[in-house]
Amino acid sequence: MTDTDTGNGPAPIRVLVVDDQFLVRGGLVALLRAAPGMEVAGEAADGEEAVALAARTRPDVVLMDIRMPGTTGIEATERILAQAGDPPPRVLVLTTFDLDEYVYGALRAGASGFLLKDAGPERLLAAVTAVHGGDSLFAPAVTRRLVEAFTRATDAPGRPAGLEALTGREVEVLKLVARGLTNSEAADRLFISEATVKTHLNRTMTKLGLASRAQVVVVAYETGLVTPGG
Repeated sequence: MTDTDTGNGPAPIRVLVVDDQFLVRGGLVALLRAAPGMEVAGEAADGEEAVALAARTRPDVVLMDIRMPGTTGIEATERILAQAGDPPPRVLVLTTFDLDEYVYGALRAGASGFLLKDAGPERLLAAVTAVHGGDSLFAPAVTRRLVEAFTRATDAPGRPAGLEALTGREVEVLKLVARGLTNSEAADRLFISEATVKTHLNRTMTKLGLASRAQVVVVAYETGLVTPGG
């Protein structure tokens, strides 16, 4: 499929599909090709192939199977984001279980969110559109639960460089986002506009060198800024 922007509307979202199971991968490719506004940038059967294809095709979104032999989805995510240009692709992890340590590792590595493989076509397409549009954290409450479940089981990386440089308001926004609040809910809580919340969050990500909103949540818990159940 070779859809391009004709000038009558936005360019299609270019998606790289990564899954080691042929039937699953084929189903995802068929779904994306049939969906308006979507284009398949390529398909990979393993993490190593995914890294090479991402560098060559520069997709907007990568649908990444998390558990694969050889190069895992976590390793592939790290490498794809490390070598990506600007803007980097959004990585949406596909998993069988929501409370999965592999998914936690992928979020820590910079994945924008995750989706259960049995979520259904409409939800999958909505998730691709959401992460491409910058809504990096799909299902905030579920992601928070995942991070809470595995934070204590990992070696915390310490306070990232730049955390001390955050303003008081940026820290407030960071804490609310980490607890699963949406931008709108955080704005209501702090009596500021949603646009201002986005600005504070973007500045926080820049200062901390983070690639996704999900990484913001991970950092907040791992540094003790937010505690599970707090």
